[in-house]
Amino acid sequence: MNDKLSISQAIKAEALRLGFYVCGITSAHPVGKRESGMLRQWLDKEYHAGLKYMEGHIEKRCDPCLLVEDAKSIICVALNYYPAKKLSKDQLQFAYYAYGKDYHEVMKCKLKSLYDYINNELLPINGRVFCDTAPVLERYWAQQAGLGWIGKHTQLIIPEAGSYFFLGELVVDAELTYDTPVVARCGSCTQCLNACPAQALRNPYVLDCNRCLSYLTIENKGEINAEGRKALGNRIYGCDECQKACPWNRFAQPCDNPELQPSEEFMDMRPEDWKNLSVEEYQKLFKGSAVKRAKYDGLIRNIKAVDNK
Repeated sequence: MNDKLSISQAIKAEALRLGFYVCGITSAHPVGKRESGMLRQWLDKEYHAGLKYMEGHIEKRCDPCLLVEDAKSIICVALNYYPAKKLSKDQLQFAYYAYGKDYHEVMKCKLKSLYDYINNELLPINGRVFCDTAPVLERYWAQQAGLGWIGKHTQLIIPEAGSYFFLGELVVDAELTYDTPVVARCGSCTQCLNACPAQALRNPYVLDCNRCLSYLTIENKGEINAEGRKALGNRIYGCDECQKACPWNRFAQPCDNPELQPSEEFMDMRPEDWKNLSVEEYQKLFKGSAVKRAKYDGLIRNIKAVDNK
Protein backbone atom coordinates (compact mmCIF):
# COMPACT_ATOMS: atom_id res chain seq x y z
CA MET A 1 0.00 0.00 0.00
CA ASN A 2 1.71 3.14 -1.16
CA ASP A 3 -0.88 5.69 -2.29
CA LYS A 4 -2.05 8.40 0.11
CA LEU A 5 -5.76 7.72 -0.29
CA SER A 6 -5.53 4.01 0.48
CA ILE A 7 -3.27 4.66 3.46
CA SER A 8 -5.62 7.32 4.80
CA GLN A 9 -8.61 4.99 4.42
CA ALA A 10 -6.74 2.21 6.21
CA ILE A 11 -5.87 4.58 9.09
CA LYS A 12 -9.53 5.53 9.51
CA ALA A 13 -10.67 1.92 9.38
CA GLU A 14 -8.16 0.94 12.07
CA ALA A 15 -9.22 3.89 14.23
CA LEU A 16 -12.81 2.68 14.13
CA ARG A 17 -11.69 -0.88 14.90
CA LEU A 18 -9.88 0.43 17.98
CA GLY A 19 -13.13 1.92 19.23
CA PHE A 20 -12.94 5.55 18.13
CA TYR A 21 -16.24 6.96 16.90
CA VAL A 22 -14.71 8.92 14.03
CA CYS A 23 -11.33 9.73 12.52
CA GLY A 24 -10.34 12.54 10.19
CA ILE A 25 -7.09 13.93 8.78
CA THR A 26 -5.89 17.47 8.10
CA SER A 27 -2.62 19.03 7.03
CA ALA A 28 -0.24 20.33 9.69
CA HIS A 29 -0.02 24.10 9.27
CA PRO A 30 -0.05 27.23 11.41
CA VAL A 31 -3.52 28.15 12.62
CA GLY A 32 -5.22 31.09 10.98
CA LYS A 33 -4.76 34.69 12.15
CA ARG A 34 -8.37 34.79 13.33
CA GLU A 35 -7.95 31.78 15.63
CA SER A 36 -4.58 32.86 17.02
CA GLY A 37 -5.97 36.35 17.57
CA MET A 38 -8.97 34.98 19.47
CA LEU A 39 -6.65 32.94 21.69
CA ARG A 40 -4.49 35.95 22.52
CA GLN A 41 -7.54 38.11 23.19
CA TRP A 42 -8.96 35.43 25.52
CA LEU A 43 -5.68 35.37 27.43
CA ASP A 44 -5.44 39.17 27.55
CA LYS A 45 -8.88 39.30 29.20
CA GLU A 46 -7.65 36.71 31.74
CA TYR A 47 -10.56 34.42 30.98
CA HIS A 48 -8.18 31.51 31.56
CA ALA A 49 -8.27 32.33 35.32
CA GLY A 50 -5.65 30.23 37.12
CA LEU A 51 -4.74 28.13 34.07
CA LYS A 52 -1.34 29.75 33.83
CA TYR A 53 0.02 27.02 31.57
CA MET A 54 -2.18 28.47 28.83
CA GLU A 55 0.10 31.51 28.76
CA GLY A 56 3.12 29.46 27.74
CA HIS A 57 4.14 28.00 24.38
CA ILE A 58 1.75 30.19 22.38
CA GLU A 59 3.84 29.69 19.24
CA LYS A 60 3.70 25.91 19.62
CA ARG A 61 -0.02 26.06 20.34
CA CYS A 62 -0.51 27.86 17.04
CA ASP A 63 1.89 25.80 14.92
CA PRO A 64 2.07 21.98 15.23
CA CYS A 65 5.26 21.97 13.18
CA LEU A 66 6.99 23.30 16.30
CA LEU A 67 5.83 20.22 18.21
CA VAL A 68 6.89 17.62 15.67
CA GLU A 69 9.81 18.12 13.30
CA ASP A 70 8.76 18.07 9.66
CA ALA A 71 5.09 17.57 10.64
CA LYS A 72 2.82 17.17 7.64
CA SER A 73 -0.42 15.62 8.85
CA ILE A 74 -2.65 15.62 11.93
CA ILE A 75 -4.81 12.54 12.44
CA CYS A 76 -7.74 13.44 14.71
CA VAL A 77 -9.97 10.99 16.56
CA ALA A 78 -12.95 11.19 18.90
CA LEU A 79 -14.02 8.68 21.57
CA ASN A 80 -17.59 8.63 22.89
CA TYR A 81 -18.02 8.88 26.67
CA TYR A 82 -21.77 9.47 27.01
CA PRO A 83 -22.87 7.28 29.94
CA ALA A 84 -25.54 4.60 29.74
CA LYS A 85 -26.27 5.03 33.47
CA LYS A 86 -26.45 8.44 35.11
CA LEU A 87 -26.47 9.62 38.69
CA SER A 88 -30.01 10.36 39.87
CA LYS A 89 -31.02 13.98 40.42
CA ASP A 90 -31.02 13.58 44.22
CA GLN A 91 -27.34 12.56 44.20
CA LEU A 92 -24.35 14.90 44.16
CA GLN A 93 -23.34 15.37 40.54
CA PHE A 94 -20.16 14.70 38.56
CA ALA A 95 -19.47 15.65 34.94
CA TYR A 96 -20.14 12.66 32.70
CA TYR A 97 -16.54 12.48 31.51
CA ALA A 98 -15.41 11.65 35.06
CA TYR A 99 -17.67 8.62 35.53
CA GLY A 100 -15.09 6.08 34.37
CA LYS A 101 -11.33 5.68 34.20
CA ASP A 102 -8.98 8.56 33.43
CA TYR A 103 -9.57 9.36 29.76
CA HIS A 104 -5.93 10.37 29.27
CA GLU A 105 -4.82 6.77 29.81
CA VAL A 106 -7.66 5.25 27.79
CA MET A 107 -7.04 7.58 24.86
CA LYS A 108 -3.25 7.32 24.93
CA CYS A 109 -3.41 3.53 24.79
CA LYS A 110 -5.67 3.56 21.74
CA LEU A 111 -3.69 6.34 20.05
CA LYS A 112 -0.41 4.48 20.63
CA SER A 113 -1.98 1.37 19.05
CA LEU A 114 -3.03 3.42 16.04
CA TYR A 115 0.44 4.95 15.74
CA ASP A 116 2.07 1.50 15.89
CA TYR A 117 -0.33 0.16 13.27
CA ILE A 118 0.55 2.96 10.86
CA ASN A 119 4.28 2.67 11.50
CA ASN A 120 4.42 -1.13 11.30
CA GLU A 121 1.74 -1.95 8.73
CA LEU A 122 1.35 1.05 6.42
CA LEU A 123 4.44 3.26 6.23
CA PRO A 124 7.32 4.33 8.50
CA ILE A 125 6.49 7.53 10.36
CA ASN A 126 7.85 9.82 13.02
CA GLY A 127 5.43 11.72 15.21
CA ARG A 128 3.79 12.17 18.58
CA VAL A 129 0.60 11.18 20.37
CA PHE A 130 -1.47 13.94 22.00
CA CYS A 131 -4.49 13.85 24.28
CA ASP A 132 -5.01 17.03 26.28
CA THR A 133 -1.37 16.82 27.42
CA ALA A 134 0.44 19.41 25.29
CA PRO A 135 -0.16 22.84 23.71
CA VAL A 136 -2.48 21.61 20.94
CA LEU A 137 -5.67 23.36 19.81
CA GLU A 138 -7.46 20.03 19.58
CA ARG A 139 -10.95 21.32 18.79
CA TYR A 140 -9.60 23.53 16.01
CA TRP A 141 -7.77 20.61 14.44
CA ALA A 142 -10.78 18.32 14.85
CA GLN A 143 -12.88 20.82 12.92
CA GLN A 144 -10.19 21.13 10.24
CA ALA A 145 -10.11 17.32 9.97
CA GLY A 146 -13.84 17.14 9.34
CA LEU A 147 -14.91 15.62 12.66
CA GLY A 148 -17.33 18.40 13.58
CA TRP A 149 -17.50 22.09 14.43
CA ILE A 150 -16.83 24.14 17.55
CA GLY A 151 -20.13 25.05 19.16
CA LYS A 152 -21.01 28.26 20.96
CA HIS A 153 -20.29 26.42 24.24
CA THR A 154 -16.69 25.95 22.93
CA GLN A 155 -17.05 22.15 22.67
CA LEU A 156 -16.70 20.16 19.46
CA ILE A 157 -20.06 19.06 18.08
CA ILE A 158 -20.05 15.97 15.85
CA PRO A 159 -22.97 15.89 13.39
CA GLU A 160 -25.72 13.45 14.40
CA ALA A 161 -23.70 12.48 17.49
CA GLY A 162 -23.28 15.48 19.81
CA SER A 163 -20.42 16.71 21.95
CA TYR A 164 -19.76 14.03 24.58
CA PHE A 165 -16.42 12.99 23.10
CA PHE A 166 -12.77 12.88 24.09
CA LEU A 167 -10.41 14.16 21.41
CA GLY A 168 -6.92 12.99 20.51
CA GLU A 169 -4.33 13.54 17.79
CA LEU A 170 -1.38 11.98 16.03
CA VAL A 171 0.94 14.56 14.50
CA VAL A 172 3.09 12.75 11.93
CA ASP A 173 5.64 13.48 9.21
CA ALA A 174 3.77 11.70 6.40
CA GLU A 175 1.61 13.34 3.75
CA LEU A 176 -1.88 11.86 3.65
CA THR A 177 -5.27 12.60 2.05
CA TYR A 178 -7.03 15.41 3.88
CA ASP A 179 -10.65 15.88 4.86
CA THR A 180 -12.78 19.00 4.43
CA PRO A 181 -13.37 21.23 7.47
CA VAL A 182 -16.93 21.18 8.84
CA VAL A 183 -19.00 24.37 8.67
CA ALA A 184 -20.66 25.40 11.95
CA ARG A 185 -24.33 24.48 12.20
CA CYS A 186 -25.42 26.17 15.44
CA GLY A 187 -27.35 28.84 13.58
CA SER A 188 -29.14 31.28 15.86
CA CYS A 189 -29.41 28.81 18.74
CA THR A 190 -28.20 30.09 22.15
CA GLN A 191 -29.52 27.34 24.40
CA CYS A 192 -26.06 26.55 25.79
CA LEU A 193 -25.45 30.18 26.77
CA ASN A 194 -28.86 30.40 28.42
CA ALA A 195 -28.38 27.14 30.32
CA CYS A 196 -25.04 27.97 31.97
CA PRO A 197 -25.81 28.31 35.70
CA ALA A 198 -22.85 30.65 36.25
CA GLN A 199 -23.18 32.69 33.03
CA ALA A 200 -19.63 31.64 32.17
CA LEU A 201 -20.27 31.86 28.44
CA ARG A 202 -19.74 35.60 28.05
CA ASN A 203 -20.55 35.45 24.35
CA PRO A 204 -20.86 32.68 21.77
CA TYR A 205 -17.52 30.84 21.68
CA VAL A 206 -16.13 32.80 24.67
CA LEU A 207 -15.79 30.92 27.98
CA ASP A 208 -14.77 32.76 31.15
CA CYS A 209 -13.08 30.20 33.39
CA ASN A 210 -13.36 32.58 36.35
CA ARG A 211 -17.08 31.78 36.35
CA CYS A 212 -17.12 28.24 34.90
CA LEU A 213 -18.15 25.58 37.42
CA SER A 214 -15.88 23.02 35.78
CA TYR A 215 -12.90 25.28 36.40
CA LEU A 216 -14.01 26.24 39.91
CA THR A 217 -14.51 22.63 41.03
CA ILE A 218 -11.54 21.00 39.27
CA GLU A 219 -8.64 23.26 38.28
CA ASN A 220 -9.20 26.00 40.86
CA LYS A 221 -6.81 25.64 43.81
CA GLY A 222 -8.43 28.21 46.08
CA GLU A 223 -11.85 28.57 47.65
CA ILE A 224 -14.95 28.79 45.48
CA ASN A 225 -16.21 32.36 45.39
CA ALA A 226 -19.70 33.36 46.52
CA GLU A 227 -21.07 33.60 42.97
CA GLY A 228 -19.73 30.15 42.19
CA ARG A 229 -21.25 28.63 45.32
CA LYS A 230 -24.65 30.07 44.43
CA ALA A 231 -24.46 28.48 40.98
CA LEU A 232 -23.18 25.08 42.13
CA GLY A 233 -26.53 23.45 42.80
CA ASN A 234 -25.56 19.87 43.70
CA ARG A 235 -22.51 19.68 41.40
CA ILE A 236 -19.27 18.68 43.12
CA TYR A 237 -17.05 17.87 40.13
CA GLY A 238 -17.47 19.61 36.81
CA CYS A 239 -20.62 20.69 35.01
CA ASP A 240 -22.37 19.53 31.83
CA GLU A 241 -25.25 22.00 31.68
CA CYS A 242 -24.19 23.70 28.43
CA GLN A 243 -23.87 20.29 26.77
CA LYS A 244 -27.14 18.97 28.18
CA ALA A 245 -28.91 21.99 26.70
CA CYS A 246 -27.42 21.53 23.23
CA PRO A 247 -30.03 20.18 20.78
CA TRP A 248 -27.35 18.19 18.97
CA ASN A 249 -26.91 16.00 22.04
CA ARG A 250 -30.32 14.47 21.46
CA PHE A 251 -28.35 12.22 19.10
CA ALA A 252 -25.94 11.09 21.85
CA GLN A 253 -25.67 7.33 22.21
CA PRO A 254 -24.28 5.52 25.29
CA CYS A 255 -20.66 4.46 24.99
CA ASP A 256 -19.81 0.77 25.19
CA ASN A 257 -16.21 1.09 26.37
CA PRO A 258 -15.99 -0.83 29.68
CA GLU A 259 -13.16 1.42 30.93
CA LEU A 260 -15.45 4.44 30.78
CA GLN A 261 -18.31 2.87 32.74
CA PRO A 262 -18.92 3.98 36.34
CA SER A 263 -18.45 1.53 39.20
CA GLU A 264 -21.40 0.38 41.29
CA GLU A 265 -19.75 1.91 44.36
CA PHE A 266 -19.64 5.31 42.65
CA MET A 267 -23.23 5.13 41.45
CA ASP A 268 -24.48 4.13 44.91
CA MET A 269 -22.92 7.09 46.75
CA ARG A 270 -25.49 9.23 48.58
CA PRO A 271 -25.00 12.85 49.76
CA GLU A 272 -24.29 11.72 53.31
CA ASP A 273 -21.66 9.28 52.02
CA TRP A 274 -19.85 12.11 50.25
CA LYS A 275 -19.95 14.30 53.35
CA ASN A 276 -18.25 11.55 55.35
CA LEU A 277 -15.76 10.52 52.64
CA SER A 278 -12.38 9.49 54.08
CA VAL A 279 -9.04 9.69 52.32
CA GLU A 280 -8.94 5.89 52.09
CA GLU A 281 -12.42 5.71 50.57
CA TYR A 282 -11.53 8.47 48.12
CA GLN A 283 -8.38 6.65 46.98
CA LYS A 284 -10.26 3.40 46.49
CA LEU A 285 -13.23 4.98 44.74
CA PHE A 286 -11.15 7.06 42.32
CA LYS A 287 -8.15 4.84 41.65
CA GLY A 288 -7.16 5.50 38.03
CA SER A 289 -9.80 8.22 37.70
CA ALA A 290 -9.63 11.75 36.31
CA VAL A 291 -11.32 12.93 39.52
CA LYS A 292 -7.90 12.81 41.17
CA ARG A 293 -7.19 16.01 39.25
CA ALA A 294 -8.98 17.92 42.02
CA LYS A 295 -7.34 15.84 44.77
CA TYR A 296 -9.07 14.84 47.99
CA ASP A 297 -8.94 18.30 49.52
CA GLY A 298 -10.44 19.86 46.40
CA LEU A 299 -13.33 17.41 46.31
CA ILE A 300 -14.04 17.94 50.02
CA ARG A 301 -13.97 21.71 49.41
CA ASN A 302 -16.60 21.24 46.70
CA ILE A 303 -18.79 19.04 48.91
CA LYS A 304 -18.67 21.62 51.69
CA ALA A 305 -19.45 24.43 49.25
CA VAL A 306 -22.59 22.60 48.08
CA ASP A 307 -23.60 21.93 51.68
CA ASN A 308 -23.02 25.51 52.86
CA LYS A 309 -24.07 27.64 49.88
